[in-house]
Amino acid sequence: MPWRSRRTKRTRSVRFKLLAIALLPTLVILPLLLGVMMVRWNSKFDALLTSKVNGDLTIAHQYFTHILETTGEQIEALGQSVTFRDVLASGNRPRIDDLLAIKQAELGLDFLYIANRQGLVSGAAPRQANPRLDADWPVISTALSGASLTGVDIFENADLAAISPGLAARARLDLVPTPNAVPTTRDAETRGMVVHSASHVSLPMEGAEGIDGALVGGILLNQNLVFIDTINDLVYRKGSLPEGSQGTATLFLDDVRISTNVRLFEGRRALGTRVSAAVRQNVLEDGKVWLDSAFVVNDWYISAYEPITDSFGKRVGMLYVGFLEAPFAQTKYESLLIIIAAFLFVATLSVPIFLRWARGIFKPLERMTQTIARVESGDFGARTNIDQVQDEISLVAEHLDDLLDQVQERDKRLRAWNEELNARVDARTSELREANRQLEATTKQLIMSEKLAAIGEITAGVAHEINNPVAVLQGNLDVVRDLLGENVRLAETEFRLIDEQVSRINLIVTKLLQFAKPEEYAGFVERHSPGEVIGDCLPLVQHLLNKADIEVSRESLATRLILMNRTELQQVLVNLMVNALHAMPGSGTLTLIDEDFDQKGKPGIRISIRDTGTGMSPEILGRIFDPFYTTKRREGTGLGLSISKTLIDRQGGTMTVESEPGKGTLFTIWLPEAD
Repeated sequence: MPWRSRRTKRTRSVRFKLLAIALLPTLVILPLLLGVMMVRWNSKFDALLTSKVNGDLTIAHQYFTHILETTGEQIEALGQSVTFRDVLASGNRPRIDDLLAIKQAELGLDFLYIANRQGLVSGAAPRQANPRLDADWPVISTALSGASLTGVDIFENADLAAISPGLAARARLDLVPTPNAVPTTRDAETRGMVVHSASHVSLPMEGAEGIDGALVGGILLNQNLVFIDTINDLVYRKGSLPEGSQGTATLFLDDVRISTNVRLFEGRRALGTRVSAAVRQNVLEDGKVWLDSAFVVNDWYISAYEPITDSFGKRVGMLYVGFLEAPFAQTKYESLLIIIAAFLFVATLSVPIFLRWARGIFKPLERMTQTIARVESGDFGARTNIDQVQDEISLVAEHLDDLLDQVQERDKRLRAWNEELNARVDARTSELREANRQLEATTKQLIMSEKLAAIGEITAGVAHEINNPVAVLQGNLDVVRDLLGENVRLAETEFRLIDEQVSRINLIVTKLLQFAKPEEYAGFVERHSPGEVIGDCLPLVQHLLNKADIEVSRESLATRLILMNRTELQQVLVNLMVNALHAMPGSGTLTLIDEDFDQKGKPGIRISIRDTGTGMSPEILGRIFDPFYTTKRREGTGLGLSISKTLIDRQGGTMTVESEPGKGTLFTIWLPEAD
């Protein structure tokens, strides 16, 4: 009885273990994994939102920087223009004021004036004297020192009123009480944030060449809705955010929204509202970039703030972009609920199946235990009566001895197979070595083909992209010539140089396209005598022959004809002749020979171009036909020989080169005879 009791306990232990094995993955391990996965997914989701808003801030920052650079370049260009200098040199105050008024409107500036170290000299509209408009500004003092500078500056309301009463009125914003903002006793923001730019000009002065002055201009950013809406349109284009979300952008002066598309309520922008105390502390006081969720006016946004510094180096405002957090949070929670519901659904379906499978294992074991106990008690006729074809457990008792016999037999067979396998391995080793050598050679050829194909695709794309701006340059150059009329002679040399460089770009682009897509440049093929083609090429390089003491040795022995486009063959021959002449800068001999020659039993023509020049090293010789490889750093594109070889290969011919340093170079072209 005690033994049977222990047997029963062991059977129950197996049952509990099988139940645990069946249920543990579904009810314990899987929920833990799902929990870890959801926590990690949540953090990754938040990190992705932070990364997106950081990218949005980068775009906004780049546009803001672009506005500063463009304003500075426009004012500097105006100050250096001939028209402006002529009007300024006339000393006629009304003409100067009229010109400044016109340019202010054309450039979209809110003010434009000329100042010296004593203050205002001239401007587009009457202004009152104001000490803040003189050299105390770093932007103006830099211009008075002979340079140009653009920055962001904060103008007091009096400074703006001295420029224009309208600017002072536009800068004023009533402060709107805002939750979470730093308490303040102010009820309005009267200062203005200005894109401030100045460029050095020389002012006419009676009895002297002139004194230092500054051409000063700027744009008031307060309530500049076009500026902030442009940023918002650049950052949050249509379809860039999920349905229900909304992108926003804001420009702050200190912590006050002076230009924004955030809505206080329907139809009214949140101008005059203020940023939260936490963001103000992090960005304005600590000088850090805020990339986190933040409460903006009346809702939570995934937000990015960065500080704005003025020309004095002081943090005076912030640039903000962000989008509503609620749609993303809703998506996150819906995803979590879907995962939990899916888990519960799977668990509900799978647990009964797992329990049934576990019962199918421990029930036969219990019956085998009962049978063994009956046999031990003397019932030798006891049997399990388990269906022998039900599963593996029901076959254990019946086939144990048979399995041992089978294992021994299989061991003998494995030994025999092992000896046979060793013999086969030895026989195959040599075959594998030879196959590996062939595979390595094929792999190298494949890699080179893929590299050339990739270079061809990239080259074609670059060439096509260059063609458009080159065409614009050429067209605008012709327009400038028409506009200048007879005055074009004043810049005749410059125009000629521009024409030459545009032509050079067109030539390079044509070579790139010919290299990338040679099939598009394949011309009409016809039969030619190689001697006649070589003779036609010599006048094309005569100007190079005249520059040096070079003797041309010509032998025309070929009687066969070749089938190839005449222009392409001339291109190949002229390229090889030019390279040969460049290799003989002082003097030498250029040898040109065409003759009948059979290659690999196939009739054809062999053309030899030999020079007595400097020759090439083995390193250069190994790369001579590589695309874009050239030793002519200033003139060559590295495509001449590559294109030439492509043209010859396309006709079923070959091009080879032999060279030694100091002993000259020999290029050999073989083309099949025309049928």
